[in-house]
Amino acid sequence: MSDRLPGFSTLAVHAGAQPDPTTGARATPIYQTTSFVFNDADHAASLFGLQAFGNIYTRIGNPTNAVLEERVAALEGGTAALAVASGHAAQVVVLQQLLQPGDEFIAARKLYGGSINQFTHAFKSFGWNVVWADPDDTASFERAVTPRTKAIFIESIANPAGSITDIEAISTVARKAGVPLIVDNTLASPYLIRPIDHGADIVVHSLTKFLGGHGNSLGGIIVDAGTFDWSTGGKYPMLSEPRPEYHGIRLQETFGNFAFAIACRVLGLRDLGPALSPFNAFMILTGIETLPLRMQKHCDNAKAVAEYLAGHPAVASVSYAGLPSDKYNQLARKYAPRGAGAVFTFSLKGGYDAGVSLVSKLQLFSHLANVGDTRSLVIHPASTTHSQLDDAAKIKSGAGPDVVRISVGIEDKEDLIADLEQALGA
Repeated sequence: MSDRLPGFSTLAVHAGAQPDPTTGARATPIYQTTSFVFNDADHAASLFGLQAFGNIYTRIGNPTNAVLEERVAALEGGTAALAVASGHAAQVVVLQQLLQPGDEFIAARKLYGGSINQFTHAFKSFGWNVVWADPDDTASFERAVTPRTKAIFIESIANPAGSITDIEAISTVARKAGVPLIVDNTLASPYLIRPIDHGADIVVHSLTKFLGGHGNSLGGIIVDAGTFDWSTGGKYPMLSEPRPEYHGIRLQETFGNFAFAIACRVLGLRDLGPALSPFNAFMILTGIETLPLRMQKHCDNAKAVAEYLAGHPAVASVSYAGLPSDKYNQLARKYAPRGAGAVFTFSLKGGYDAGVSLVSKLQLFSHLANVGDTRSLVIHPASTTHSQLDDAAKIKSGAGPDVVRISVGIEDKEDLIADLEQALGA
């Protein structure tokens, strides 16, 4: 190719991949092995001492996974990435590099219910404390900053309501506080929003969702933007101080603008162990090849379905940023001009009972706890994904008792609308 930078669709197919040097295979092979042979004792020592890059053991890295990592880093505009077993695993590994017991991180209140549960309960056992802020009120993030704050965490498009977060405004707060901004970009995918372009320092994904796209493989990924100076102020000793397990190497000093991705691999993944299987990496890579085509179809269908629901007499309200009347429409035009995503919520006039009834009557929509599938999906969050929250917290997170969440797939939109029509009519 010429010196021009490849476009998004080209990167989705080619980034990170080359024909296999041994067999000539064009598709990335599944390197289904636990470990890799060293050239000699010196080669082994250099790998274990972080003096050379290469393969040791699939828990730490694998050639199939490496293609996936390079591809997502390219799509997000980052310097490096690390693939792990799930989106939840990505969040654990990221925060392990940033937080010591007693430290705090600020998180947007509108998040995936599983993240709210993880942050509120599971992280307490590590001594990590979450402070909640309102993503619709940037000043609430500023008020939440204390000397113990080590990071800010938001979603680009919030789950379940599909609301758009003002990444640039919250990035300004993070810069002022001297902490990294972490953005979960799962619902948008880099096709719709690239958070690094708007001030994010770290991007995470559940690869299980739109990047994989077919509901068949779990995975998560961490993308290092290479934008944060980890040596400033001594806040991040995992990156700035000598590492005793690596003969005193300072990761920031040694690895520069991809030091955070290295730390996640050699201090997080190595010891915590949430490795992504090469088979799942292969499946997700295959999904990413069609990401631009799928995401545009998802968005086009979602807008048509949202417009239909907005006019239905049984529907009290629709929360979809792609509708001109939606409070997040201006943010959607700014951050996601190709489309406002495919996951959104709507409220039924019949309340909780109507929501439970609707999901049982739909036939084409699958009732399950996932999003980002080629198939259209539906769930009643108040009775499932957000059931651990009290009613006030459910409402604050966009999952009130009357709310139904749908993830619109790539079927014919007329069939999706017909299925909603019969279920709402029933």
